[in-house]
Amino acid sequence: MEASAPRMPQVHLIETALGGNLFVADGSRLFAAGLSLYSRFESAIQDRDSNQISSLLDKVGLGGSPLIDDQSLSNPAIHALSLAIAQKCNLGCTYCYAQQGEFGGAGKNMPLAEATRAVELLVNGAEKGARLNLAFLGGEPLVNRAVLQAATSYAAELAERRGNPINFSITTNGTLLTEADAEFFEAHGFAVTISMDGPRETHNLLRPFKSGSGSFDSILQRIRPLLALQHRMQVSARVTVTPANLALRRTLDEFIELGFHSVGFSPMLSSPSGNGEMQSEDLETMLGEMIDCGREFERRTLKGDRYPFANMTNAMREIQRGTHRPYPCGAGAGYLGVSADGELSACHRFVGDEAGAMGTLNDGVDRKRQADWLTERHVHRQEPCRSCWARYLCGGGCHHEVIHRGRPACDYIRGWLHYCLEAWVRLPKSAADGLPGTSYASSSNQA
Repeated sequence: MEASAPRMPQVHLIETALGGNLFVADGSRLFAAGLSLYSRFESAIQDRDSNQISSLLDKVGLGGSPLIDDQSLSNPAIHALSLAIAQKCNLGCTYCYAQQGEFGGAGKNMPLAEATRAVELLVNGAEKGARLNLAFLGGEPLVNRAVLQAATSYAAELAERRGNPINFSITTNGTLLTEADAEFFEAHGFAVTISMDGPRETHNLLRPFKSGSGSFDSILQRIRPLLALQHRMQVSARVTVTPANLALRRTLDEFIELGFHSVGFSPMLSSPSGNGEMQSEDLETMLGEMIDCGREFERRTLKGDRYPFANMTNAMREIQRGTHRPYPCGAGAGYLGVSADGELSACHRFVGDEAGAMGTLNDGVDRKRQADWLTERHVHRQEPCRSCWARYLCGGGCHHEVIHRGRPACDYIRGWLHYCLEAWVRLPKSAADGLPGTSYASSSNQA
């Protein structure tokens, strides 16, 4: 965390056993830097001399007009929707952002008519050839299995007629899965994400049935047909990290051994009750655990082995692409959430939350609210983001978490990105080109 602290917004220095490296925030560009150049940048950073840094960037051909300006995204086309197909759940996870699946109201299912209209909003408004994504979340989406299947079949048919490739995804707690579900998901090439929070004793503590009994054994039994069948379908595990399940390396290795296509971790930063929220000391511990997992990823990758640690795989791909963005994801832009009642929101986490309201299926996207959102949430309008070297990799942090809790995880995020940049330097280019694929980051997370 200390090495990754923001000192100047234009650049960040990365030093490994292989030498010094310069990270240029504009364009998220990483370069090897000779000792003399590295020293000159280090001196300018220590002096807080922004003009000298700009001059040095110009001298080495890295200056010029910024790749990201203050202009917000305007009138974006929708390319991804998540349907809260069931606003109810059979688990009693105390930290759940959806308030145990019901989003603070009475439990409900999305009617087929609303799901059909959501599909038509997504597909009929798309440019021909544009790739689309339809996601199913809840609550627990398999509570409303019939509508989920009908909406999928309709979307696949409609998208094919209009010439649009479409991907499907579902996030499920796994307790209601059947062999027939496995066959359906395989037939439609679903990215299936199973929410599991660790080995048996840890998972049962954090994700019990509402009766209080553990859910781990039931999930394990029900996911086996999916893990055995996955070909077009990819089955991943998503672990919500709280102070109670910080043994990440053990969890990662056990889940990989089970046969998951990828395994990823996400810290719990904002829950309705405050239960399970990570504090600064927890995030520091988590960073150490993440780096331990990352170092194993490095070791395995150098040996030519597949080690599907989703956070690391995704980070390597982002660095390889030079990802730079003014928003953390597509929420409120190309990606919207749809409630069971047909209300549109900035993403699945804002269902039932006025802070992210974006219109209705009846009236369409509220373009005024959307424009205000995209202006206000631009990273250049966020503090302390404007002075942070990682701003275009991070994008300013999850909108929902920032609005409801602020930014408790900045040090953790910067520390993780700093480590990933170091790892990128260490990994040979041939290893980076051959990184194993992952479906953990769905297309709904692209702006």
